[in-house]
Amino acid sequence: MIFNFSSSKTLVALAVASSIVLAGCSATANTSSSQQNALPATKVAAVVNTPADTGSQNITLEQAMAHPDWMGNQPENAFWSADSTTVIYAQKERGSTLRDFYSQAITSQTAQQVALNKLHMLGAKNAVYSKDKSLQAYTFKGNVFVKNIKTNTIKQITQTSAAESKPQFLNDGTLAYRQGNVFFKADLVTGLTSELANLKLVNKPEGVTEPSTYIAKEQHKLIKFVALEQKNKKDRQARNELLNEQNTSIANTAYYLGDGNTVAEVQLSPNGDALLVVVQKQTGWRSDGDIMPNYITDDATIDPKKARRRVADAKEETSELVYINLKDKSQKSLSFDTLPGFDEDVLASVKKENYAREGKTYTSKKAPRGINLIMDWGFEQSPIVWNDDGSHVAIMLEAWDNKDRWLATVDFENNTLVSQHRLHDDAWIAYAFNDFGWLHNSNTLYYLSEESGYSQLYKKPLNGKATALTQGQFEVSNLTLTRDDSAIYYKANVEHPGLYEIYRVNPQTGNSEQITDLNGMTDYTLSPDESQLLLKHSTITMPNELYVADAKANTQATRLTHTVSDEFLSKKLTAPKIVAVPSSHTSQPIYAKVYYPADYVEGEVGKNRKAVIFNHGAGYLQNSHMGFSVYFREFMFHSLLADEGYIVMDMDYRASKGYGRDWRTAIYRQMGTPETQDLADGVKWMAKNANVDIKAVGTYGGSYGGFMTFMALFTAPELFQSGAALRPVTDWAHYNTGYTANILNHPDVDPIAYERSSPIYYAEGLNKRLLINAPMVDDNVFFQDSVRLVQRLIELEKENFETAIFPVEPHGFVQPSSWLDEYRRIHKLFKETL
Repeated sequence: MIFNFSSSKTLVALAVASSIVLAGCSATANTSSSQQNALPATKVAAVVNTPADTGSQNITLEQAMAHPDWMGNQPENAFWSADSTTVIYAQKERGSTLRDFYSQAITSQTAQQVALNKLHMLGAKNAVYSKDKSLQAYTFKGNVFVKNIKTNTIKQITQTSAAESKPQFLNDGTLAYRQGNVFFKADLVTGLTSELANLKLVNKPEGVTEPSTYIAKEQHKLIKFVALEQKNKKDRQARNELLNEQNTSIANTAYYLGDGNTVAEVQLSPNGDALLVVVQKQTGWRSDGDIMPNYITDDATIDPKKARRRVADAKEETSELVYINLKDKSQKSLSFDTLPGFDEDVLASVKKENYAREGKTYTSKKAPRGINLIMDWGFEQSPIVWNDDGSHVAIMLEAWDNKDRWLATVDFENNTLVSQHRLHDDAWIAYAFNDFGWLHNSNTLYYLSEESGYSQLYKKPLNGKATALTQGQFEVSNLTLTRDDSAIYYKANVEHPGLYEIYRVNPQTGNSEQITDLNGMTDYTLSPDESQLLLKHSTITMPNELYVADAKANTQATRLTHTVSDEFLSKKLTAPKIVAVPSSHTSQPIYAKVYYPADYVEGEVGKNRKAVIFNHGAGYLQNSHMGFSVYFREFMFHSLLADEGYIVMDMDYRASKGYGRDWRTAIYRQMGTPETQDLADGVKWMAKNANVDIKAVGTYGGSYGGFMTFMALFTAPELFQSGAALRPVTDWAHYNTGYTANILNHPDVDPIAYERSSPIYYAEGLNKRLLINAPMVDDNVFFQDSVRLVQRLIELEKENFETAIFPVEPHGFVQPSSWLDEYRRIHKLFKETL
């Protein structure tokens, strides 16, 4: 692989521009030792300059927690027009939850608001194109539209109260679309709409049945009327079968998938002649036993809302994979038993450990595992993808136990699955980095895999070996293949874990080249004509704006939008430095943002600084990057604390995104332990490098960050003087399945992991001030989590904790008054304890 970077800047210059500080570690180019023609190693200065802080007016807590309208409303859900000349985006109205749509030519610096009666003419972010790229199809408010790109004329295909979706141009030029579980095909020339398939979630009707019991048989013998009715039923059934067989004007498209099932996913072939369907039992993600009382209602009653099922209540599920041939009307189920490892006891060692604790012996045994579609949380692509000519289909599957991912194709002749790639992880398969597809001009798959330790791009012919198209210690994501197979565009953090640019690789040669050079966080959308990139870009102190750049050369990007308010620009906000904190437990450093007070002097001594460490939420999230953080209120709060003399650190502890597989899975079966060790290294670094008194450090965070606050205060009680846990998890057995079972397996299999990882089991360790802020209508982390922990602390006779409840707030606070109340309490806690 060759990286041909257009920019000649060194990583040192990049560091200067992006506010990086590397302390206690050396940095080299992130490449594999086996990689040929790789990036040359570059040395990084130990300390570099930080960008100037913005504005001149000090931020107040009231302003920081006010409704974010005052900051300016950034463009949302931006996409290209069909002719690649215009960008469309939504923007929130100030003082309202409504969004308006704007259209802006890429040659203009001004946008035009789109009238409501014109919204159906805009196209859509997920629009599809005909084979010759002359037509665009999309849905608007549940109806299907087709746009002629050359003439800019629009034809409305449906106008119904039902919701049509998933438009798809077929290889014969017709347009298919879906209405619920019914597939239609529209002839754009004749206007005829025909039904391709009707997937019915019931058992197939048995037709006229013969009497089976003694008395029924005697009834038919003795009563002529009964026998005649039976004959008439048989005649009608036979006639209908003949009519459906011989008269092609009648839709005969029913396929029966079984009572009590649901369609998890289905994809129609490009020829319109086959469907691949994934069927699951209709268990749903909610449980009637779980409710969330809402105490503030419009009629002053208590509303018992249904809430999600807990991981402790989840039972193993498996899917049925059904291949439907629309030409011969056949319907066949595909077995998973051809997938390598489909029956392995991958949790044998975990089960042995848990059995041994109970004085039992576990004997490993093989048995079919639950297997379902992979559900990637980071991309909109279906886990079922047909190749262009409809001769092959690929599907990405995952084991219920989260240890295996398979990319498989279907052998239609033998009615079997063929494994093209198996990704195994003793911890868990990531719910990101699962993009895949087919090259257009060959039966070759491309896909992302973490098998090297980092998400990288591979290609694999159906009957050949896989080849790595990218290699290195960086993460590749967001793939886009060009029509001629000359390039796959991707997003990656090649130059620094916190800096994301856009690249493209040639699938034939493996040569990669950098396309953008914006120094921050950058996402992209390739234009329909593939000549330009629409970029969403932010920096560490400035929110997202839209840019346009040439898709084939690293040239200066053109900024399209300017939506940040003058009021926001006027505020004095501290630009954090990004430091690499040496780790006591890994060879990788722990990247962290550090906010320094304005009066801080490098090299000062006396150990008289107070400090706060912020713990980001989600666990698997990156916050010490060079783009604008989703935690924008916290960014302003940290600037306020810096104004008051605090050193503030915001760490990407182990489990954070952006640093590879091993960093992600370090918390397997021990959530809270590696992260607390990293917090301890953060405190040590601040004492050594930022003149911080280790007896004057506090911590806080929300959601996963709230959980971490608990674990730090309970398991390392001398590390912090106080902590605030917001919307916190206290017992992982009460959280959801999709997130928790990845990391801790299931409670019935691995109770050791849950007890090791849940703060409620360590509550006796609390000896410092603790603030618990709990929203009451939180359907993500239940209010019950905080209630159970409070009762535990009461029973332990702890005196140094307090609880604040927020009756109308969900997991992510909405009301400015709630935000202000919450952060006033946090601010007060730190002032009183540090």
